[in-house]
Amino acid sequence: MTLKSKEPIAGRKPSDDAYRLLFEAAAIGINWSEPDGRLIEANQHFCALVGYEHDELMSRRVEDITHPDDVAEDRRQIARLLSGACSSYIVEKRYVRKDGTVIPARTTSSLMRGRSPRRIAVVEDLRPQLKAMNAQRESAARLKSILDAVPDAMIVIDERGAIETFSPSAEAMFGFSAAEVVGQNVNILMPSPYREQHDGYLERYRKTGERHIIGIGRVVTGQRKDGTTFPMELSVGEAIAGDARRFTGFVRDLTERERSERRIDQLQAELMHVARLGELGQMGAALAHELNQPLAAIVNYLLAARRLLQSVPEAPARIGEAMEKAAAQADRAGQVIRRLREFVARGETERREENVNALIEEAAALALVGAKSAGVTTRLMLRPDLPLVLVDKVQIQQVLLNLIRNALEAMDSSDERVLTVEAAAADGMVTVTVADTGPGLSAEVAQNLFQPFVTTKARGMGVGLSICRSIIEAHGGRIWASPRTGGGTNFAFTVPFELRGQP
Repeated sequence: MTLKSKEPIAGRKPSDDAYRLLFEAAAIGINWSEPDGRLIEANQHFCALVGYEHDELMSRRVEDITHPDDVAEDRRQIARLLSGACSSYIVEKRYVRKDGTVIPARTTSSLMRGRSPRRIAVVEDLRPQLKAMNAQRESAARLKSILDAVPDAMIVIDERGAIETFSPSAEAMFGFSAAEVVGQNVNILMPSPYREQHDGYLERYRKTGERHIIGIGRVVTGQRKDGTTFPMELSVGEAIAGDARRFTGFVRDLTERERSERRIDQLQAELMHVARLGELGQMGAALAHELNQPLAAIVNYLLAARRLLQSVPEAPARIGEAMEKAAAQADRAGQVIRRLREFVARGETERREENVNALIEEAAALALVGAKSAGVTTRLMLRPDLPLVLVDKVQIQQVLLNLIRNALEAMDSSDERVLTVEAAAADGMVTVTVADTGPGLSAEVAQNLFQPFVTTKARGMGVGLSICRSIIEAHGGRIWASPRTGGGTNFAFTVPFELRGQP
């Protein structure tokens, strides 16, 4: 859209053409209007803004292209201008384009006095500015929603330690509302003596620039609104904008982590205790087996000697009596050992319904401590539809712990270190398989692997797998080892859905 070229008129100064070029080239809308609002001139930019050709626009008044809700304020400001109450005014108003769309704009108006006063208006399109502001608000809203969802507490302070931002996670963690702490010194979140020392740390940093925690992070102690303290991990970042320095702290409550670590320590202690008891029981069973035969032989020899003495009339009666008592005591010892073997074989335990996947995951978490750093890849191939099994949880986890640790040790010198634990159910049994990529087992070792005192370890006692067999068989299942396709060994055991042979 362009203004029609106008012929020079009498008395027109040569510089008028330059002014018109500047008028048309202006990157902002400009228009003139009579006191009654009738438009008498407008540049190309204003015509494009409201969507009219120049000639169309010259037949309209300012009110015709002003949003109806803004007309009253526009009239009021024009009246002030014409009355001399002001020399100019600025309003934000809305123009209605020819196609009906609404354009937000900022209009600066002043009066051109002469033979007849005319109003000149400079019009700035606010759409780019509003678009940028909306984008900034949306970006800020997105950032806020992200920070509000972060489980770590976020706290922003100025260089004097005054809290400027306190996230919802921080409110939940410390028990303060944002309104309570914003503007307060951040040391209200610290117990003594850190509370009294914190301002000194900030002052020293401002003077020396020496960092003790910024960009490093450390475990410190926080204090809640109710006065209770808790361990927390604090990471601090610094931002400088102009002369202003701010610090952003991200806080993670370590209470649950410490509780979990204590629980893991407790589980490990329980499993080690059961392991020691199992080893003791297995050794007792082995000793019972080994000692029962010589004790039986002693009894037989003593009885035979007594019979021989009875057949010789001149033998002292006291010798026969002493041998008879010795035989009775040996027989008593044999009965004690037999009862010990029966107790170990029965494996009396407390059994409950357990989730196999949970048993495996918990035992693996304990056994795999340090496995990642040793270059071991772990795969837990579990099924969500596995049935519950009636087992002694600690005993079955002891079996898993033993098998997983054996697998890790078997792969110490292997180039490929992959540990796989798989569980499946079929034919009334749940089968758990622990596979390694170690060197495998020799035929001689594999044949006697689950016998007491058989081991492939330099310092092993040879009772671990024997204990595992006793535990699994006491649960009504079985345990075995087989070569793994591609190298390594599969250790597998089964437990029934329901204990067989139980009332």
